Amino acid sequence: MSRRPACSLLPLLRSRRCLYDATTARPFTSVSVPPDVISSTWPPHSPSPLHPPPDPAGTWCSASCSSTSPALPPFTASHLRAAVSLLATSLTALPGPDPDPVSALHDHSFPTLLAVSPLASLELLSLLRSRPRLGLAVFSFRRVLSPVPSISEFALAISLAGRAGDHDAAAALFADGTAIHSPNLGLYNALMSAYMHSGLLDNCIEVFHALERDPRCGPPNVDSYNILIALFGRSILVDHMERTLQSLDASGQPRTIGTYNAIISGYLTAWMWDKMEASFQEMVSFHVAPDATTHKLMLRGYAHAGMICKMEQAYERACKLGIKVDILHIRAMLCAYCKFYHVGRIQKIEDLLKKLGPDDYRPWLNVLLIKVYAQEGLTEGMELYISEALERNTIVTAVKVMRSIICNYFQYDAVDRLALFVRRAEDAGWKLCRSLYHCKMVMYGKHYRLEEMHGVLDEMECLKFDRTKKTFWIMYKAYVSCGRRTEANTIIGMMWKHGFAVRDDMSDQ
Repeated sequence: MSRRPACSLLPLLRSRRCLYDATTARPFTSVSVPPDVISSTWPPHSPSPLHPPPDPAGTWCSASCSSTSPALPPFTASHLRAAVSLLATSLTALPGPDPDPVSALHDHSFPTLLAVSPLASLELLSLLRSRPRLGLAVFSFRRVLSPVPSISEFALAISLAGRAGDHDAAAALFADGTAIHSPNLGLYNALMSAYMHSGLLDNCIEVFHALERDPRCGPPNVDSYNILIALFGRSILVDHMERTLQSLDASGQPRTIGTYNAIISGYLTAWMWDKMEASFQEMVSFHVAPDATTHKLMLRGYAHAGMICKMEQAYERACKLGIKVDILHIRAMLCAYCKFYHVGRIQKIEDLLKKLGPDDYRPWLNVLLIKVYAQEGLTEGMELYISEALERNTIVTAVKVMRSIICNYFQYDAVDRLALFVRRAEDAGWKLCRSLYHCKMVMYGKHYRLEEMHGVLDEMECLKFDRTKKTFWIMYKAYVSCGRRTEANTIIGMMWKHGFAVRDDMSDQ
């Protein structure tokens, strides 16, 4: 079977001679990139599903790892982008967690694309950031091709290794890159970023100090400090984070949006809401424009802090700016509405729930929804989420949630519904408490269903719930309300027998 490239490579091959018009290598410093060049800058960073702080290394590539390849004509660049994009789509569609990309790379003529411009490799690795292990496999294949990978490609590969959690591979790539090329800031920053993603605090600091000592690279730049700040913030080492910020200011380098995002994220992680908000206000006063990451960090911070009004303002601001609020932040808002009372919160919760897909179910959110609907007195909604939790084998272990359910049934005098819920909770292994059974006894006694009330005592005995003074008091009140004094006096005797004190007015009646 003959292999066909993803799109026509004829326009690329015709203009290939343009690549060798300029042969002078450019220094690895900040340079302006023409708009028609496939830029080696990285796409904007988006936080991962377990919601870590933003990646300050997402901005250093353009400043520290600018490509040495000459600019391509616009026509050639657009065709190269299209071919690389289609190749990336094919690679990400490969089945399995760690697929072999070699066949797809040949099918889409990746060696030819690389011959047209080394920028094809940079673009492809950038597009595979969401699949770091796949990106590393692509880079392994790319290393056997000509020309030798540039220092920018090594930096991207190191970052991919960090995102994959393979810090040993990151260190090996750093050693290979420095053996082939003279190291630069971008390579050091990439290794620091890899250690940051792996949570290796000491290793990251060691690389930072090695960068300070390396005369070939100059002093650390603002991105180097941003990575350290973010790492200290993730580790809730607020004092170290603030001292690193002071060191950045002492170096004479201006703070960037990455600096403020890392600081805000650090205060958010430490639940220091006042400092988080103060950092945001300081950023605005210094005319540093917030980006999408900043707005989402503030939204999440206000949600965790229970500042509902400010959270809603941050959400409206993000929507107005066209920022996509992802599921992570939708869940944070839902959690805030469930935990903190707010007027009209049920309607707002239901509006947000519409944004969740069928695969976005989380047991903890299900339990919170049960509790909030119980607190709001919405029995139908509460039972709907109880049924969903039972169907998904979610086990409730919080006594407060169980007591909220009890209060809801008691409020509406729904004793049969309560009895059905208790049976289902027992079968599902939910956290049971004596209050469940006391509530059933009270409600049965209220309806003069004394035989069923006595049956609850047998249920408590099976579950090894001892009879307390409150248990006997409930039975006493039930018999008195029915006018059955003989049984009521018997209960008083049982209380004396179990060592519970009895009020004089009870004995005198």
